Amino acid sequence: MAAAAAANPNQPAALAEEGEFSKLNEGIAHFYDTSSGVWEKIWGEHMHHGYYDPGLPLRAAFTVNHVDAQVRMIEESLKWAGIPDEGEHKPKKIIDVGCGIGGSSRHLARKYGAEVIGITLSPHQARRATSITSAAGLSSKVSFQVADARNQPFPDNHFDFVWAMESGEHMPDKEKFMAELVRVTKPGGQILIVTWCHRELCAGEESLNPKEQKLLKKVCDAYYLPAWCSPSKYLSLAHTMGLKDVKSDDWTEYITLFWPAVIFSALSLRGMVGLCKSGWTTIKGALAMSQMVKGYKSGLIKFALITAHKPIHES
Repeated sequence: MAAAAAANPNQPAALAEEGEFSKLNEGIAHFYDTSSGVWEKIWGEHMHHGYYDPGLPLRAAFTVNHVDAQVRMIEESLKWAGIPDEGEHKPKKIIDVGCGIGGSSRHLARKYGAEVIGITLSPHQARRATSITSAAGLSSKVSFQVADARNQPFPDNHFDFVWAMESGEHMPDKEKFMAELVRVTKPGGQILIVTWCHRELCAGEESLNPKEQKLLKKVCDAYYLPAWCSPSKYLSLAHTMGLKDVKSDDWTEYITLFWPAVIFSALSLRGMVGLCKSGWTTIKGALAMSQMVKGYKSGLIKFALITAHKPIHES
């Protein structure tokens, strides 16, 4: 053991880093354990942004069916990525990375007739997702487990479609996260990541400005997020890892109504009661929602999509 430690002088730093990652995971799990119940009561089974027609006035946040908008987000994302609805190339085995209470998992299973496994850090979410899925008669197709997306309990080349809807922002090591997604993807399979990013840096910039960093820190502290990255970070990793057909897009214009709608729902009587019952962790998240609105409005926060295929043959 002493020899091994001497051979790796960076081991203490690595262990400290893993300790921080473990602490972050515990915070994420606690956040969703305490907040998922109130979210489900107000918003339903989908725990992600909705997709809205661009240019709608703010007052539309009171009238739009937000559950339909969330389902539309799933459908529009699949369409954008070119996931086939039928034929021999439609997905047969899917992983939902950061599955929440299983809304996307069940939707994908119904749409493709596929076997879907959802993973989450939250034991509450895994239990609730399993319960809803059983009631929906989908237990033979859809299952859930508590697992870390950076260390998945699956063999190599296991899934032909990897779906990561708004989970990448929680990952402290984007390279390890991407590498794990690639590892579990079958050759010829596809990865789709939908995630929050910060804007691309301009020529001559080495970092975001202090005001932007301060805003993102408030969001990170409320939602248990590590350091943010730009969409180009994912693209660079995808190319470095040898993925093919790599593309990305910025859908910020399609999600403008989401956070105002969440704020309005939090200020409702049912929302206020739910927040009080959920406790300080959830309340702290609610207080940070205005920062998300500011981030999107200023152009600092971007709603990004990234997709790529794992090559069939090594290049």
